[in-house]
Amino acid sequence: MGDFSGNYVGEVNPKVMTVEGPFGAGKTTFAIETLFVWLEAGIAPEKILVIVPQRTLAQRYLLALRDTSRGTSDMVDVRTLGGLAKDISSIYWPLIAREMGFADLAQNPRFLTIETSQYIMASFVEAAFQKGKFEAVSVSPHQIARQVLDNLGKAALMGIDYRKVPDLLAQAWGAGRPRRRILAYQAAGEVAHAFRQYCLEYRLLDYSLQVELFHRLLEKSAFREQYFSNRTHLIVEHLEEEAAFTHNLLRQWIPYLEGVLLVYEWWAGYRVFLGADPEGGFQLSREADGILTLDRSYITSSSVDALLLEVAKSMDRTEEKQPAPGQEPAFSYQTVSFFPEMLDWAAAEIAHLIRERETSPGKIAVLVPYLSDALRFSLGQKLDRYGIPHVSHRPSRALRDEPAARCTLTLAALAHPQWDFRPHVEDVALALQMAIDGLDPVRAQLLAKVIYHPSGDFWLTPFTQIKPTMQARVTYLAGQRYEQLLDWLKAYHQQAPVPPDHFFSRLFGEILSQLGFGFHNLPDAGRIVSELVESARKFRLSLFSDESLGIDEVGRRYFNIVNQGLLSALYVDSWRDELAEAVFIAPAYTFLMRNRAVDVQFWLDVGSTGWWERLDQPLTHPYVLSPGWKPGDLWTDADEIDKQKDMLFRLMTGLIRRTRNHIYLGISDLGEQGYEQRGPMLQIFQ
Repeated sequence: MGDFSGNYVGEVNPKVMTVEGPFGAGKTTFAIETLFVWLEAGIAPEKILVIVPQRTLAQRYLLALRDTSRGTSDMVDVRTLGGLAKDISSIYWPLIAREMGFADLAQNPRFLTIETSQYIMASFVEAAFQKGKFEAVSVSPHQIARQVLDNLGKAALMGIDYRKVPDLLAQAWGAGRPRRRILAYQAAGEVAHAFRQYCLEYRLLDYSLQVELFHRLLEKSAFREQYFSNRTHLIVEHLEEEAAFTHNLLRQWIPYLEGVLLVYEWWAGYRVFLGADPEGGFQLSREADGILTLDRSYITSSSVDALLLEVAKSMDRTEEKQPAPGQEPAFSYQTVSFFPEMLDWAAAEIAHLIRERETSPGKIAVLVPYLSDALRFSLGQKLDRYGIPHVSHRPSRALRDEPAARCTLTLAALAHPQWDFRPHVEDVALALQMAIDGLDPVRAQLLAKVIYHPSGDFWLTPFTQIKPTMQARVTYLAGQRYEQLLDWLKAYHQQAPVPPDHFFSRLFGEILSQLGFGFHNLPDAGRIVSELVESARKFRLSLFSDESLGIDEVGRRYFNIVNQGLLSALYVDSWRDELAEAVFIAPAYTFLMRNRAVDVQFWLDVGSTGWWERLDQPLTHPYVLSPGWKPGDLWTDADEIDKQKDMLFRLMTGLIRRTRNHIYLGISDLGEQGYEQRGPMLQIFQ
């Protein structure tokens, strides 16, 4: 299976084998080679299953299986736990629905996405919010909805009753602290219960219910024997990123299997906030019949290895001696007074690397603790001035925050005046600027002010009816394209309304993507509209497949929730775009979950405390709601600092191991918000 030199301990022909090591040691390559050894030995492809913690991490397996030089094998199943749970829920629905408490057993279940779950949860949150039940926490209703859903999901992955979550959080909070927080926990519990009862009544399966249904089925011996017998060989990728539920499932499954390969990465476990149980993954990896340790990285240079050792020493993680003298430093830094200066330096240094050192843009990553819209826009503009292609990704970014999505949504509102939503003139100007190729922001503002009148049956004035002097200022070419757009919107408005996903698809295909319009040459536009289409389609099918509401009302409701800042689900296409030859800009944890190495990394705002502070989520807690937490214990500041140090080390280790050559540190005395920056990462490098 190639050169996989490493240390092996265990049985000669192990049934269950663990391959472990750092990032870049060849663990996934070994797993893929093992997969093909099984296939070449005559194992039927449909008998083999590969489990990954996230859909995007399936790509290497899928590409290998589609490689015609090795013989394609599409029958090998590469799935996430969520995908397995959804399939099981659908297939075995009649067997378990009554036992789970669902009211309507005659029809098939409807599966909720992150977006549709938030939509349903929002009504219960809003009712509690209006009654003042969440006065103790300074978060928006949408944030409350996301945190309550997070609690439901973590309870399911831990295998506990979701109704126990408020008590667990309250006990960890402690009786000596303000009681208002405990009241908020109880309110969150009441909202979760109302949401769950609604799902049971209308046969809706959110992620937590899918996992619970799967768990309930596993308790039935007949199901276990039937389901487990369908597979004989299993590969589990990134065992440390899986939840306790997956680890327990594997312990039940392994006795039925003929061959198992567990892949474990040292000092990873970046998905703790999503329910990952790294310690549980480590314990399971030790239960294998044999362990192959690949400790040599094929990614990092010797100087990067030396940097990693120094970081480990600084954080008291190793007592190894210093590397040999004369080692070329793997990092350099630039200190500036103000945040914008740091962005100027980063853009100039990236331009130098590309032009003078012939570094490919796709081999450069710019990483920050948090990627604000302002930072994303400002750095993007600076790179644009150098003509450097760039892409950015922030999974927590709402769909409406993407300019192409805002343009599409504004045009949807203009095409549906019956929705009674009046866009701001600035939004109309932005939509026109993006929709019409060559229309600059100044002329877009002029055009919007003279043609947009949010009253009456239709709000847009034809270009031919505005003053000739204004026509000349806007330009007749832009006016002609505006008339084409207006004619399309009018023609649509005179027809019967269509579902929102159909509208977005038609708007993009029939007008916005055509020559002369803004999406024709806009790289991200097709992907973003595709995400809108998929999101709207799932919203419509999962909630309104029985056509209980009219098509127009479905469109209005979808528009409202997206326009309010609905958090988008994970779309694989948005991660595939990152494979383009462009500088990648992202939060550090997003880059880690991307699981790719680059030649050069830029770490900006190194002095920020955001590199080690977790997000403030007052209604949930990733460590209290984890298998390793002892109920009744008090979460203290010492616990918080200990976990922060641990996650900072994991973060820095992961980033350094994904760097081939060099890391550039951007240090700003004053951060983006104007505060002095003296965070722990800066102290480590000092």
